[in-house]
Amino acid sequence: MADPVSELKKVGEAKLKVLFWDVYNSTLYSQTGEYQAEAFPQALKINYLRDIDAEDLIEKTKEEWKKLGIEQDTFSQWITMLTEIFPNIKKGDTLLLNVTENQQSEFFFNGKTIGTITDQTFGKSFLRIWLDENCSYPKVRNQLIGLNK
Repeated sequence: MADPVSELKKVGEAKLKVLFWDVYNSTLYSQTGEYQAEAFPQALKINYLRDIDAEDLIEKTKEEWKKLGIEQDTFSQWITMLTEIFPNIKKGDTLLLNVTENQQSEFFFNGKTIGTITDQTFGKSFLRIWLDENCSYPKVRNQLIGLNK
């Protein structure tokens, strides 16, 4: 499979630091290099700077969706799918979500496909964790969507 971001342009990039720890570097891509919430394809690439268990990724995803007001009835089936997809992360690993033009969500781990979610509402909801105006890390969001260029 070709690199999913090779046809896309970088919108922005950001580093997440929590307290004293560097957690990850992230980069958002779109077709035009500009952020438009409803315009796909979009890709979010995360390069981890520390080890994180898959179980912790799942829990943080649930926590963020609840904070954004996404109903548990909506995301419970997604969590089941993510449990099958998400690997344990080691420092230096890369996880990439590519939301295609038809809003299929493809996950890549260190450049290899690890799973696809065909629910067209999933990709946008997953990206909201980083890109929603009410996300947990607004400075990271602003850098990702290109507001701090």
